[in-house]
Amino acid sequence: MDILSALKSVVTTGKVLYGADQARKALKGGKAKMLVIASNCPDQEALAGAGVRVLRFDGSGIDLGAACGKPFNVSVLTILEPGESAIMSA
Repeated sequence: MDILSALKSVVTTGKVLYGADQARKALKGGKAKMLVIASNCPDQEALAGAGVRVLRFDGSGIDLGAACGKPFNVSVLTILEPGESAIMSA
């Protein structure tokens, strides 16, 4: 599976949140199904131990933002619903 196409698919067909603060809120509320964490995320160890599936993205937050079609840094992508994407099987 191509991670970049899976990210584009989950952003367009699923429900996602952007950023570490939103990830913490979704984890606390039990809504997060998966986290995609950029390699330069300062909170990656704390978020990775949160009890949900984690995919470590092999790029910076700028790269993750671009992969999601966003013109800004995305340190963490929280997946609430995968939509038509196969990212949950990555």
